[in-house]
Amino acid sequence: MAKIGINIATGSLQQAEIIVGIDLGTTNSLVAIIHPDTKQPVALKEFNTSSLVPSIVHFDGFGNPTVGEQARTFLETDPKNTIFSAKRLMGKSYQDIKDNAQFFTYKVIDDDTASLVKVQVGDQFFSPIELSSFILKELKNRAEHILKTPVTKAVITVPAYFNDAQRQATRDAGKIAGLDVLRIVNE
Repeated sequence: MAKIGINIATGSLQQAEIIVGIDLGTTNSLVAIIHPDTKQPVALKEFNTSSLVPSIVHFDGFGNPTVGEQARTFLETDPKNTIFSAKRLMGKSYQDIKDNAQFFTYKVIDDDTASLVKVQVGDQFFSPIELSSFILKELKNRAEHILKTPVTKAVITVPAYFNDAQRQATRDAGKIAGLDVLRIVNE
């Protein structure tokens, strides 16, 4: 899928830069590219799998994260260590979400209502930015595996209603995941 060019002056091979598009969703996420030949968007997926990756992170007893379909299996069996809808917490304080805190099966920290929320998993604490970075990292890894090339640049979609703090939080999550977020685009 990736085109390779030759620098005529030096004779060295140059690979075209790949920029992926990521839809970081509340329920599901996906990664896509513009196909170099057809110039049409293509959602990346492995053979016999969906292009959608559930936006779910599960932490095992050692604090190791699992993302996506594997993590989904723990929603019922280990709900307190399985984080879903992290996007709803981006850039929010406990004061912002307190009326809906019972919606979450995991522990949303409420010790300081003025600061941004944290999620407690065992004895570890994660910000929504860190949780989202796990999902973005999974999408990055998926793209690299399918395209057989490193992926370092991305455009990420967010809801149009996201404020500046939520947009910056999304950009920060991308950076933690090893992505240079070129643009944040309204869905």
